[in-house]
Amino acid sequence: MPSKFFHPRYWPTWLGVGILKLIVHLPWRWQMALGKWLGVLIYHAAKTRREISHINLEIAFPELSKTELEALNRDHFISMGQGLIEAALGWWGSDEKIKKLAHVEDFHHLREALKDGNVIMLGAHFSSLEVGGRIMALEMPLHVTYRPHQNALIEHLVAVQRDTKYGKAIPKSNIRDMIKSIKNGAPVWYATDQNYRGKGSLPVPFFGVDAPTNTGTARLAKMTNAKVIPCITVRLTGKKDDRQGYLIKTYPPLDNFPSDDALRDTTRLNQILEELIKEYPDQYLWTHKRYKNYKTTNKDFYKEYAKSHQSGHKP
Repeated sequence: MPSKFFHPRYWPTWLGVGILKLIVHLPWRWQMALGKWLGVLIYHAAKTRREISHINLEIAFPELSKTELEALNRDHFISMGQGLIEAALGWWGSDEKIKKLAHVEDFHHLREALKDGNVIMLGAHFSSLEVGGRIMALEMPLHVTYRPHQNALIEHLVAVQRDTKYGKAIPKSNIRDMIKSIKNGAPVWYATDQNYRGKGSLPVPFFGVDAPTNTGTARLAKMTNAKVIPCITVRLTGKKDDRQGYLIKTYPPLDNFPSDDALRDTTRLNQILEELIKEYPDQYLWTHKRYKNYKTTNKDFYKEYAKSHQSGHKP
């Protein structure tokens, strides 16, 4: 542990980490109840994030009424609060406790694909991502890509836990390591469903509206001759079936992927993610500006959208 992390500016972070480690020892139902309380608190306190999430949901589900959108938005924040508790469970929970909550389906798609060659797991940012990754790693070691955290202490702790529990954690900027892991036969979890305006970005429809999107999945698949397998990690709450815990599911590899058209390939991936998100809309991460600079211009789509709603007209 680097000595700089014992500086007083990190003491609040240490306090939060300590509380999360204690919560991990509670029964799962209690953890989810605490997560719900935390999510409701964040919903009322984080006005800007609440508005961003509402705008995204309104774009993705235009058929919903205002009341339905507000209810879905609140449920989303509850899911985020529970996701924070679940992250701690994924990092510090015992294998025995996590196995009792795991419902793994159709993992034969991944195992069979690995026998034939290289694999990229097409992921998405659902709130149960961390504990889902831990469950996947109990089935087989995997390498995960991630965006480094701004808080240096959290980044250090998370990287250590992911390296220990998953197999390897690769920052999204380290393309060389991703390629190396894929070519060495490790299943690499890779998600490109967040706003991206770097090299290789294209405006790609996401729920019917262009969003700056990373085309890296197709490029990585082409460079490594890897199969792309969609996967999902979501919380089961008894609403759709009687099970409780977490559903971890993989799907068949994509046929004829990649093609020679990056836009067509990435549009196809977004359409697949849309169908998965529609199954569990409250658990998807809606609080980031997915559509900012949606036509790769300097236009602030969220500001324009807010203005149009204030005037009573949608863009």
